[in-house]
Amino acid sequence: MSKPIIYKRHRFPPEIIAHAVWLYYRFPLSLRLVEEMLLDRGMVVSYETVRRGALKFGPDYARRLRRKRPSRRDIWHLDEVVINIAGETHWLWRAVDQDSYVLDEIVQACRNTKAAKPC
Repeated sequence: MSKPIIYKRHRFPPEIIAHAVWLYYRFPLSLRLVEEMLLDRGMVVSYETVRRGALKFGPDYARRLRRKRPSRRDIWHLDEVVINIAGETHWLWRAVDQDSYVLDEIVQACRNTKAAKPC
C-alpha cells in the first residue's frame, strides 16, 4: 500500500493541487492549458506552480492512474445509446468496466448485424 501524499506548507489547498496534477497527467495537456482550465474554474494558479506540483507529486499520481492488470473476474458491459448528430440518427456503443472506465467507444450511422464492422 502506498503512503498518503503530504501537502504541508503549500500555498494552495490539497484539492487544487491534486486536481491540477491529475489534469496534467491524465490528459495530454500542456502546463499552460492546465493553468487556463483552472482559471476558468476561478483558481488563479501559474503554469510554473503546476509544473512544480507535477514534479513533486506527479510520480505518485502517475502510479495511481496506471490501470491494474486485467483479471479473469473483471466485469464489463456494453452500453448502446441513440443520438442525433446534425439531425441524423447515430448509435453510440461504449464498453465500460466495473470501475466505470470506458474501454472503447464507437459511433456509427448504421445499426445491423454487421454493426461491429465499419459502415
